[in-house]
Amino acid sequence: MQQINAIDNTLAFSYLSLRRTVGLLGVLLPFVLAIGLMMFFNQGIQSSISYYYHTAMGDVFVGIVCVIGIFLYSYKGYEPIDDIVGNFACIFAIGLALFPTHADPAHPDWAGHIHSICAALFFLTLSYFSICLFTKTGSKQIKSNVKLLRNQIYLACGYIMLLCIFLIGLIHIPALAELNAQLKEYSPVFWFEAIAIVAFGISWLIKGEAILHDIS
Repeated sequence: MQQINAIDNTLAFSYLSLRRTVGLLGVLLPFVLAIGLMMFFNQGIQSSISYYYHTAMGDVFVGIVCVIGIFLYSYKGYEPIDDIVGNFACIFAIGLALFPTHADPAHPDWAGHIHSICAALFFLTLSYFSICLFTKTGSKQIKSNVKLLRNQIYLACGYIMLLCIFLIGLIHIPALAELNAQLKEYSPVFWFEAIAIVAFGISWLIKGEAILHDIS
């Protein structure tokens, strides 16, 4: 019995560590790319996080996103749907990392289209994790006040990601091309993507009990 409990504790620790690692990578990604490019290569904020692929920080971008994807593939939840969503999130992460965004928006190519689709689907799966999966509680468990607070944060993170996806799509509507041109110097897509990624990271840090530790 003690051996079984020890194995269960080891697995639980591994799952928590995996979630914390995914969350930490998510929170750090936009800062590592932006600060790294400014400090070491004297370049400013790029038009989007994906555009860092075309900079000296390109390998860092691909590496971190691929690691996040692999960790999501390794993630095993309490139900089969957790595994399925994690597997899809991995595919979308690898896709957006290996197929670069348009180097020249005026001349989009097929790789850029694949990148955009994978990026949108990646954030949708991450939103699903936060909104639908992380908020679950076992049928025999009582939701503590901390669990209720965590669920509120999960929902907030998930809806923030969805809102950012919507705003990024809105910016690219042809009818708003003039507004997009006026906002271009402020890199709105970068900031929306950064907010979405940080929201994803916070959600996973909480799920990994790095923040708001709870038993449920």
